[in-house]
Formats: sequence, structure tokens, C-alpha cells
Amino acid sequence: MCTVTYLPLGKKKFILTSNRDETPLRKTLPPNDYIEDGVKLTYPKDELAGGTWIGVSEKQRLVCLLNGGFRIHKRKASYRMSRGIIVKKILSNDDAVAFIQNFNFDDIEPFTLVLVDWHKELQTYELVWDGEKKHFKKLPQEPKIWSSSTLYTEEIKQLRKDWFADWLSKNKHYAQDAILEFHQNDNLGDKTIAPKMKRKFVETVSVTCIEKLKTNIEITYLDILNKNSLKKALEI
Repeated sequence: MCTVTYLPLGKKKFILTSNRDETPLRKTLPPNDYIEDGVKLTYPKDELAGGTWIGVSEKQRLVCLLNGGFRIHKRKASYRMSRGIIVKKILSNDDAVAFIQNFNFDDIEPFTLVLVDWHKELQTYELVWDGEKKHFKKLPQEPKIWSSSTLYTEEIKQLRKDWFADWLSKNKHYAQDAILEFHQNDNLGDKTIAPKMKRKFVETVSVTCIEKLKTNIEITYLDILNKNSLKKALEI
């Protein structure tokens, strides 16, 4: 939920990969199928809050969350709703764009959210809630990297964009194995800012890579802490 890359592959195909950078004490369940408001969703679950940072829906969309808006914020003692619950609401709603445009995000902690929808054509959106105002826009179909504002300064964000640009220059044909290698790299910069990062109280605990192909979705989930991996295929 703190480092995300998007790679469009054309014709409703793409790869989106997300690193969850969190305290290793916070438990997570690997991706599974759930029914939310009568809609089938597939996502890894945050065991504490019951929400998720990334998931796909039978509504033909993917939603991925990063902590923080444009810049680091001071956390309040409590909020009215977990950001991970917002992800599930957007995944299960009939019209994700209308939901985002109409939903009241007041008293929800700032976040950045990536929405990929392929119901009619491949469309990608970015939502930034800065705690006071929502910033929602459609994105061009081109590679992009996001880094959480709660962990990285603007200078470090730019450095990570440079690393991603270098990866793109060396990988003209995007493949899941190659982008997973980038997300597991702990040698860029130093371990506190590398894609696979590690600090005193927070580190990359898992990597989730979702590849949308022509007739199915392939989810690769790497449990870094327990050194386990899971692959799950969904028919669409």
C-alpha cells in the first residue's frame, strides 16, 4: 500500500503491483474470495480492520490504496471509517466513478487511490483525498509509479520515479516476473527507501501483483515475512 506501479499492456490488459509497507506486527490474510453487498471480491485482508489495500471485483475493476495524500499529515486519534473499507465499497458499487464523485470523505484519513476499470474499455483513475478536498482525475494509459507520502519526501519520490524510468528503459516488454523483481529490490538507494524497504518499525511485508489478461486475472501474492507465495487465477 506504499509503493505501486501500473503497466498498461493494451486491449484491456495491464499489470498493477503493490508493496504493503507496514509494521510486521499487523497481521494480514492472503488473497481470498469474499462476498460484499452481493458482489464477489478477491483481496488480501487486513485482519485488524477487516479492510484491504488492493482487490479486484466481478464488476470488472481493480482498486489499490496508498496511505497519505499529497504530503505527510498529522494523524488524528480516530477516524469514522477505515480507508480499507472504502476500497471494498468502491469495488462492490455498481458505478465506481459516481460513488467516488458523490461520497463524503470527511473524517477519513488522507489517502491516494488507484482505480482501474475495464467494463467497456480500459480506464485508469487517481483519487487523492487530502483530508479536506478530493482530487479525482482520469489518467492516460501509460506506466506510472506511486510512493506513499507518509513514508517518502518529494525528493525521494522523484528518486524512485527515476529508478522506475530506468527499469522501463531496460524492459520494453512488460512482464510480471520482471516488475516483481523491481518491487523486491532492496539495493536501490538504501534499505530505508528502496522498493523493498525496511526501517525500525515498518518494512515491506508483502507484494501483490495483479495481471489482467484477455480472459482471466492472475494474482501473485508474496508474503515476505513468512517467505510464502500464492498464485490465484480468476476467470472473467
